[in-house]
Amino acid sequence: MATVSLQNLYKTYPGGKTGEVTAVRDFTLEIADREFIVFVGPSGCGKSTTLRMIAGLESISRGELHIDGVRMNDTPPKDRDIAMVFQNYALYPHLSVFENMAFGLKLRKTPKDEIQRRVAAAAEILGLSQLLDRTPKALSGGQCQRVAVGRAIVRQPKVFLFDEPLSNLDAKMRVQMRAEIIKLHRRLQATMIYVTHDQIEAMTMGTRIVVMDAVLNPATGLKEGVVQQIDTPLKIYHEPANLFVAGFLGTPPMNFFKGTLHQESSGLVFRENAPGSLTLSLPSRPAAATYVGRELILGLRPENCRLAPADASDFQATLEFVEPMGSETYLYAHTGAHAFISKNPGGHETLAPGTRQSFRIDADRAHLFDPATELRLVM
Repeated sequence: MATVSLQNLYKTYPGGKTGEVTAVRDFTLEIADREFIVFVGPSGCGKSTTLRMIAGLESISRGELHIDGVRMNDTPPKDRDIAMVFQNYALYPHLSVFENMAFGLKLRKTPKDEIQRRVAAAAEILGLSQLLDRTPKALSGGQCQRVAVGRAIVRQPKVFLFDEPLSNLDAKMRVQMRAEIIKLHRRLQATMIYVTHDQIEAMTMGTRIVVMDAVLNPATGLKEGVVQQIDTPLKIYHEPANLFVAGFLGTPPMNFFKGTLHQESSGLVFRENAPGSLTLSLPSRPAAATYVGRELILGLRPENCRLAPADASDFQATLEFVEPMGSETYLYAHTGAHAFISKNPGGHETLAPGTRQSFRIDADRAHLFDPATELRLVM
């Protein structure tokens, strides 16, 4: 397969106060051979634009793109040895499954027996062998997506690109196709770059995740797509770089509490900025003295803030409503100053809204953020 190197990529369009609009700013990433990279972020953050620059469907305004060490900035898409799977499948409705999968090979004048062999092999991998004579209108959404993936596989490209390929599928089919793409990556040992706005897809599929966001540029008054963090899924989940990453990844999202850090005889204490609200003792941290007396933001994952007996709790809060999820129960409550979500095992569905409940916090899992820079504090 191949390595992919993106060095300081920019994508700009005419317009704006300065004469240009920046869709992607200073994107830098080294992708190893056979790696599965996921670009994730909200709509408008530049993730699909970056993918299209790799594919050659968008020109690169500034920066360098290399595939297997070869500069690709000005190379036409057909000569980049990549294959792209689109959100809307992009199948020819009048062609059969076989003809759709073979179309690119025919354009390259691949011998007929080789086309037959490659299509049959890809169809076997994707469970399409019995559907080769059907047209797309006779297929389900999941089957159409597998045909689109099969069309990419037969090309035997250096790099596979996926642009939100599961967005048009229902929830059950998304889970199934997600598993199939993961297995396909392991089987082909291919270099894959996958774009999604779904953080569950990102967490479960990628060997590394690139978290992007659209950040306001004060000079232009416009938002620009920038990278917020690049790392493994668990590293990003447990050590988010900033408030955006912490709040974007995780279901339900991380809870945030505004308060002040104090040094007391018992140790470090975080107090919410409201009477009778959250007070939490924190583990001793070497660099904490720098932040004592400052207003900070405390971040807690919902699973680290659970129901507890009154004599073993850290604080009490008023229950607003209960969301039963089967094996888990989400409790939505407020301390008086801030609303938060508590993630608990199933069995708490009968708790009554409006009642006071006791909660215990895993202080070792607490995060502190600087409200000015929004960066996570490493203490």
